Amino acid sequence: MKHVVLPDVERRSLAFYLAMEEYIAKQMEGEAFFVWRVDPTVIIGRNQVLENEVNMDYCRRNGVEVVRRKSGGGCVYSDMGNIMISYVSDRGDVEDVFDRYMSTLAAALCSLGLPAVKSSRNDVMVEGRKVSGNAFQQLPGRSIVHGTLLYSADLEALTEAIRPPMEKLHRHGVESVRQRVTNLSDYSPLHEALGSAESLEDYLVRYFTDSEVRLTSGQVATILEMERKYQKY
Repeated sequence: MKHVVLPDVERRSLAFYLAMEEYIAKQMEGEAFFVWRVDPTVIIGRNQVLENEVNMDYCRRNGVEVVRRKSGGGCVYSDMGNIMISYVSDRGDVEDVFDRYMSTLAAALCSLGLPAVKSSRNDVMVEGRKVSGNAFQQLPGRSIVHGTLLYSADLEALTEAIRPPMEKLHRHGVESVRQRVTNLSDYSPLHEALGSAESLEDYLVRYFTDSEVRLTSGQVATILEMERKYQKY
């Protein structure tokens, strides 16, 4: 699998990385993988009702960007303590692609001493709490999986920014988003092994990939044009 890297270290918006996934899926062959982090942003699923899922007053007051993605799934909060993962593959059965990716991610965490397991709801759990949620998008001949990996995210901000319906929380046996999620940095085996989100990013790249491809400035310019198609609020 190829690790796709940018030609610079400029910090970019979440919409850019969604466009980067789309560009890779349409313009590159084979499996591709990259990790990224962004300033505080809420990502809402394709079919979700904004007012039912996002605390827009909080987001506006606190400079949290809100972006709608093209995949389904639930609402997600991300910041620099949350590692975002993008995986692009040839199109296949949705369940099979998800299973392959999530099994590999859970195995990567287990190799660091964490009791990580994949759930039936496209999540990865550690001791009953969610550390990774994932969504799926299909394009002609290609599949995109993108997901979160909570390392040291601001969980209070997460709780304030997104507000899933109570019936959804009750299905998971919890009263709040905060009860259901946790940060990987709270687990001493992983923190002792790596110590930072950057180190975890590097480890995941080594675990998932065996080669590297670097985008050109021209390709980045094309992705910036594609970024404009993503709806921001």
